[in-house]
Amino acid sequence: MRDYIRRRVVEVSTYIVENKATVRQAASVFGVSKSTVHKDVTERLPRVSKELARQVKRVLDHNKAERHLRGGEATRRKYRREKKAS
Repeated sequence: MRDYIRRRVVEVSTYIVENKATVRQAASVFGVSKSTVHKDVTERLPRVSKELARQVKRVLDHNKAERHLRGGEATRRKYRREKKAS
């Protein structure tokens, strides 16, 4: 693995753990695609640091479990804005 990729993998993973960030949030902060972040943390990270990989997996599993709640909240905000506009 190239050095700059290894560095990015560790930085992205540390960011996710420290901020309890989603893949989308991390991708936005680091200027890469969601696919890149996902590949970094699921395939590349375990080769770099197994413990950090476990921590990231815990955060991502938590985010996945709450995903339906965030989506529902976003929909509710959308319809409230539309109702106020009319």
